[in-house]
Amino acid sequence: MASKFVMITIFIFDLIAFGLAVAAEQRRSTRTSRLDTEDNYNYCVYDSDIATGYGVGAFLFLMASQLLIMFVSRCFCCGNPLKPGGSRACAVLLFIFCWVTFLIAEACLLAGSVRNAYHTKYRTSFFENPPSCETVRKGVFAAGASFVFFTAIISEFYYVSYVNARESFSLYGGEAGVGMTPYK
Repeated sequence: MASKFVMITIFIFDLIAFGLAVAAEQRRSTRTSRLDTEDNYNYCVYDSDIATGYGVGAFLFLMASQLLIMFVSRCFCCGNPLKPGGSRACAVLLFIFCWVTFLIAEACLLAGSVRNAYHTKYRTSFFENPPSCETVRKGVFAAGASFVFFTAIISEFYYVSYVNARESFSLYGGEAGVGMTPYK
């Protein structure tokens, strides 16, 4: 049977990562272009940079969750062999999907955090167009949050399938050949 402690811990880590990713989407940096009339130039002013911290926190909690599940499942490839059948096939597919969604979520969270932390530092002349005050696009952290959610669901199902396939297989449990003792 799957360890309830492991499943609850993974769920909590994923829930925290999801919450932080949603908070990062809500608190992404906004900017305004200001005019300095004394020196005759335009410059960018950014508000709070808290979304970067939320994004990095979500990144780290999701990574901790993935490392924990790979540690307890021995990264699927190490340890005793799994029983052939539906549970093993399901575990293989879920293992692959878990890594794909994890990598997409981590990429979204990392890219959003890096882009949110980047602040344009240059100025333009009073008579030129205002500077390009770039910020992270709307939806980058939301995409990360959605893939955190998918990773959470898939990793839980992966762990259950892995445990089912592992527990029902015994390496030396049955007789592999034809018994010849009655013919002595």
